[in-house]
Amino acid sequence: MRNFIFLFSLILCSCSQSVDLIVHNATIYTADKNFSIVSSLIVDEGVFIDVGGDDLMKKYKSQNIIDAQGLPVYPGFIDSHSHFYNLGFLKNQLDLTSTKSLNDVIDAVKKYDSEKNPDFIIGRGWDQNDWADKSFPTNIELNKNFPDKPVILRRIDGHAYLVNNTALELANISTSSKVEGGEFLKSRGRLTGVLIDNAMRLIDNIIPEPTTKESISALLAAQDACFENGLTTVSDAGISKKQIMLIDSLQKQGVLDIRIYAMIHNNQEDVDYFIENGPIKTPKLNVRSVKVYADGALGSRGASLINSYSDRRNHLGLMRTPSDSIRNLAFKLAGTRFQMNTHAIGDNANRIVLNAYKDALYNYRDPRWRIEHAQVIHPDDYELFNPKIIPSVQPTHATSDMYWLYDRVGEKRGKHSYAWKDLLKKSETIAFGTDFPVEEINPIMTFYSAVFRKDLEGFPEEGFQTENSIGRADALLGMTYFGAYANFEEDEKGSIEIGKLADFVILDTDLISDVESRVKIAKPVATFLEGKLVFSSRFN
Repeated sequence: MRNFIFLFSLILCSCSQSVDLIVHNATIYTADKNFSIVSSLIVDEGVFIDVGGDDLMKKYKSQNIIDAQGLPVYPGFIDSHSHFYNLGFLKNQLDLTSTKSLNDVIDAVKKYDSEKNPDFIIGRGWDQNDWADKSFPTNIELNKNFPDKPVILRRIDGHAYLVNNTALELANISTSSKVEGGEFLKSRGRLTGVLIDNAMRLIDNIIPEPTTKESISALLAAQDACFENGLTTVSDAGISKKQIMLIDSLQKQGVLDIRIYAMIHNNQEDVDYFIENGPIKTPKLNVRSVKVYADGALGSRGASLINSYSDRRNHLGLMRTPSDSIRNLAFKLAGTRFQMNTHAIGDNANRIVLNAYKDALYNYRDPRWRIEHAQVIHPDDYELFNPKIIPSVQPTHATSDMYWLYDRVGEKRGKHSYAWKDLLKKSETIAFGTDFPVEEINPIMTFYSAVFRKDLEGFPEEGFQTENSIGRADALLGMTYFGAYANFEEDEKGSIEIGKLADFVILDTDLISDVESRVKIAKPVATFLEGKLVFSSRFN
C-alpha cells in the first residue's frame, strides 16, 4: 500500500505543469468583479495562468515558489495622475517641502548654492499656507543674497514660481508684461517675483533643456521610486512628444520597464501629430489621451471660481485655457480615438469642462473622458457627472488642503469639495492618483486619505468630511481596476485574473481588514512586474 501511495505521488508530480512563479499561502485580493479572495496565484510567461486555493500547488511546479506566509497580495498599484517624467529631476534640485517660512527658504537656497554652485538655482516645494505669514512671499531677500545668479523656486502645487530679479530680467519680464491665464504679482507697482500659472511659461523658456543622459537618469530614478512604493503603472499627466518618444525607445530597449499611460501635453503641434498618426500602444506604453489645463490651483488662488475667493475679494482665479478653446478641442477630439483629460479644480472650471464634455460626447457611448482633480463642484453640477466622465482624483489633496480650505473658499463651497463618494455614485468609477511630486509618491497615503479622511498624523481625529469617505474595497479598486479602466486597459491589468499581466504587490499590512493605525504605516515588501521581482525588502 505504501508503495502504491509513493507511486501515485510520483505520477502526480510528473504530471504537474512547470511554470515561472508560484505564490501561495497568501491573502490575495483579486479586485475582480466579485472582489474574490484566494490564496495562490500562478504566473507563466508574464501573465496569470491560474488563481485559487493552495490546492494549485498540486497542479504546478516551479523553481520559483514564494510562501507569502499569509501576507496580503494586491494587483499592481496604478497611479492615475502623476508627473513621472519630472519626478526624477527633483532629486538633483533643491527640496523645499520642509520649509516653514521664507527665512527657511532663503537659508535652504544659500546652503544648496554653497554645496552645488549651479548656474541656475532651481527648487521646488515651498508652501506659504504652511507658514505663520500665509501671504505670498516677495523676492526682496532673494535679490539681496543672489544678485547675479537666477533663482527659480516652484511652489508645492506647481502652479506658481518665486524668482529673483535676475531670472525676471533673463525672461524679459517687466511690470508691463501680460499673459492670458497667468498673473505677475505686484506690490506698490513693482514685481514681487511671484508668477502664477501661464505667466510661469516665460521663466520656463530660460531654463536649460536637460540632456538625453540627464533625462534617462531621471526616468530611471523615478522608476525605482515607483517600484519601491508598489506602483507598476503610472499616468504621466502631460508630457511632450519628444519625452514620449524617449520613453518609448527606452522601454523597447529594455532600459525602462514601468508601464506608462502618457497624456499628451496640449501643444497644438504635438496633438495634431498624434491625431494624424494615431495612438501608440505597446505592452508598456499607452498614448491615447490629451492633457488640458482648464485652470490653476486653490493653493495659489489660480483655480477658477464662480464667485470670489473668500480670502481675496473680487478675485475669481484664472482660466489657463479659455472656455471656447476647451469647447473647440472637445469637439475636435470627440471624433478621434483620443481621450480628453482636463485639469479642473475650481467650480467654474469644472462647470465649463463638464458642459463642453456633455455637448461633445452626446453621440458617443463609451468615451471615458476624465476630469483631473474635480475638487470644487457646484451642487447643481454633480448631475453632469455620469459613466461617460471619470473623476480622476487625488485623495491626499483633501487632507493636505483641509487646513486652509474654508479660509480660501468658505464653508459652503468647502462642503462641496473633495466629494469622492458623491462622484463615485454619479460616475460609477473613480480613479485615484497622488499627483506626485505635488504629494508624496505613496499609494498607501492615497488609500488612507480616501477611507479615513485623515492625514498620517491621524488628524482630524473624527476625519475630514467623512460623509465622503470611500469604502475600503472601492478605495482599492480606485488604485487598481478603476485606474486600468480609466486607461482603457482593464482587459490586461488592474485585477489578478487569468490572462492578465502578472503585475502585483505584496504588503506587510492588510488594507482591507487591518486596523486604521496599521493601515497608515503599511509598506510594500515586494513588487512584481510580469511576475518578475522589481523591488523587495524581504523576498529574493
